[in-house]
Amino acid sequence: MTMILRTNRPTMNRWSPLGSETPFHRLFDEMFERFDPNFQSEAFPALNISTNDEVMTVTAELPGLSAEDFEISVEGDTLTLKGERKAPEPKDEDTWHRRERRYGKFTRIVELPYSVDTEKVEARLQNGLLHLTLPRAEAEKPRRIAIKN
Repeated sequence: MTMILRTNRPTMNRWSPLGSETPFHRLFDEMFERFDPNFQSEAFPALNISTNDEVMTVTAELPGLSAEDFEISVEGDTLTLKGERKAPEPKDEDTWHRRERRYGKFTRIVELPYSVDTEKVEARLQNGLLHLTLPRAEAEKPRRIAIKN
């Protein structure tokens, strides 16, 4: 089973069972962030993905966002999560000492290992965590074949 994560950076887009973010990737991201504060690495939103024969579960970290700030779509075997985390309006008297949180538009695209029954997809946002349940389409479920004598 292979899953591919795509972002706006086409050269660093493959999910790896060993971890998609190596020290080299982090260094690369930090270098671009210094030149472009709106640069989005593939780390936002962070995702956890698990599967079994019946369902795929995706959990995304979306702190500070409401359901109106992003959208979810499933087309064929592709899940897309996109939205925007808006920066707080600074007050004129404020002086920033650190700005580590990222703001701006984001897109995460996950190629699923099987087709999903889109009529039964469930999404729940609770305490900054998006929980998606993506049931496997009936035609995609493994079937046991009886052997006749």
